[in-house]
Amino acid sequence: MAKSYENIVSDISNYISKCGGKYSEYYCGITNDAERRIFDEHNVDKNGVWIYRTATSDAVAREAEKFFLNSGCKGGTGGGSDDCKIVYCYKITSTTEQ
Repeated sequence: MAKSYENIVSDISNYISKCGGKYSEYYCGITNDAERRIFDEHNVDKNGVWIYRTATSDAVAREAEKFFLNSGCKGGTGGGSDDCKIVYCYKITSTTEQ
């Protein structure tokens, strides 16, 4: 189910708080395929610390991504295409690829 900006920010913020660490220890981005991006391209362990949420639009996804980048998460704006509606976040480890 697609979520609003407020729901995405709340869900991911609460997850980071629950899992611990600073925002600067997390990477945030947008994609159209969360599992490919998180596990294949970023090499995140499936048992690791990661979360993703689907936004109502790519514009909402980009705004949520911007919130987390401005809060200190690693990553960058400008990526993805018009079909990138998934906001993802994971805790950076020695085995992840940013």
